[in-house]
Amino acid sequence: MKAKKSFVVSAVFALLTLLLIVLVKSCDVSEWELTGTPIGLYGINTAVHRIFGMNIMWYSITELFGILALLVCAVFAFVGLLQLIKRKSLFKVDPLIIKLGGLYVVVLALYALFEKVVINYRPEYLFQDELEASFPSSHTMLICVVMGSAVMVLGKYVRNENMAKLLKILCIVIMIITVIGRLICGVHWFTDILGGVFISIALLALFRGIAAPEIEE
Repeated sequence: MKAKKSFVVSAVFALLTLLLIVLVKSCDVSEWELTGTPIGLYGINTAVHRIFGMNIMWYSITELFGILALLVCAVFAFVGLLQLIKRKSLFKVDPLIIKLGGLYVVVLALYALFEKVVINYRPEYLFQDELEASFPSSHTMLICVVMGSAVMVLGKYVRNENMAKLLKILCIVIMIITVIGRLICGVHWFTDILGGVFISIALLALFRGIAAPEIEE
């Protein structure tokens, strides 16, 4: 039953993401004065950006969290590799690790997709002469998916209950700080952050549904 609810949540947020893309591409589209590129939902996006402007400190903090998320991916990949070497068969690796790896692959695929299919561009030039694709916030998506999935599986691989709880709290705090920090650092539009959150929830709910047999053991 919980798995079915997870699939429903995933579908709802996938549809919300598609709706957000349609709105960004078709509603209140105007040229942004700093870059000369169009942005949809112009009123709310530019209003939020003008409130926060650019904040390099928060940009750097969220960049570090991105590296931390990649390290978490590497840790679980290493656990899977050790199991593969020890058990000498991919089919004997924990199904939860395999499914987690599949989730990471999907995140990377979406990252690559939105680099090619540009919904909009960053509000300002960052450290290069060319504008980068901005929707969704890839850091928001990466960190929320990696840390969110870690919350679901840590109890299976960290035997010390108190340590597992502490790590889960840390993961949640990192997700919250990332969403807030990525918004106020000014390198994304408000709708980019929203898109990253919607996609993250859709993927996490899908993972929760698929991995329910292992998570609920």
